Amino acid sequence: MSHLDRRRFLRDAAATTALVSAGGLVATSTTPAQAAPTTAAPTPAGRRTGAVSFRWWGTAGWRIDIADRTVLVDPFLSRIDTGLFAGAFRTDAPLTVRTDVIDPRVDRATTVLVTHTHWDHFMDVPYIAGRTGARVFGTLTAYHLGLAYGVPAAQLSAVKGGEVLDFGDHSIEVVGSLHSRNASYSVAFPGVRVTQPARPATIADLPEGDTLGYLLRVERGPSVYFTGASDVAERNLTGLAPDVAMVAMQSATTTGDYLPRLLEGLDYPKVVVPVHWDNFETPLQNPPVVAPADRARLDDMIAAVRRISPRSRVLVPEYETAYHF
Repeated sequence: MSHLDRRRFLRDAAATTALVSAGGLVATSTTPAQAAPTTAAPTPAGRRTGAVSFRWWGTAGWRIDIADRTVLVDPFLSRIDTGLFAGAFRTDAPLTVRTDVIDPRVDRATTVLVTHTHWDHFMDVPYIAGRTGARVFGTLTAYHLGLAYGVPAAQLSAVKGGEVLDFGDHSIEVVGSLHSRNASYSVAFPGVRVTQPARPATIADLPEGDTLGYLLRVERGPSVYFTGASDVAERNLTGLAPDVAMVAMQSATTTGDYLPRLLEGLDYPKVVVPVHWDNFETPLQNPPVVAPADRARLDDMIAAVRRISPRSRVLVPEYETAYHF
């Protein structure tokens, strides 16, 4: 597996991305949903020009197009209002799938990877599976929740961590991980589903259900690690050494040495992309809306990554912009 070509990335980044400057975010361009990926500079021999693109869908969500296949990670596009960012969180907020938002963006999907089953990661997955026929990979909880929504068992694959799944021109390694803890050292909506429950109706009906990470390796392309929450079982990361890491931002400081352990475990990736820092109850429009406290945490995270891994480049993504690594 070849490594990320740094010069190519820097050329693409200068033309297509929201970069971090000393004063914060500087947006240089955006790409509308379904627009063609930004044209990359000529690539070295043996690399496939434009064969892989990554688009951030907010929270921890991604769309990855690999030739004629599409991999989705935690696709949460409905971005429903639960009052979380207004200080009036409603645990009984109904699960309302916004098909008008999803349909223009999800024209196809072959694989959906679920890190955990909280509403802002899993809620839209059953609809997307039904719309596209995609195979859904996730924990046993994700499997049983999928059944509860009527997703055929043939489309659901339960994984635990340690699996290496071969898709020909790319592979996906499943990595056991952990969910972050809040200021009370607790996890929101803890629990697992070991049997098929009733169809979920509110966000509280979607528990954390254990947490996974995923390493995507693309033939003659990058290796990219995806997190869905800001905790880490660093012993599970040995040997992964991805080119790029999509790293969830901490919302509390109760997890000790999160970034040092994660970055060391991943062998200090060449590129670190902060995710899960936006207000995910606002429309998917650039520039992303960031709560003031999260803006400060994002700045702290950027500074920490630069201090811990000075050779890593920090890329702060914009919504639906095509990135080529």
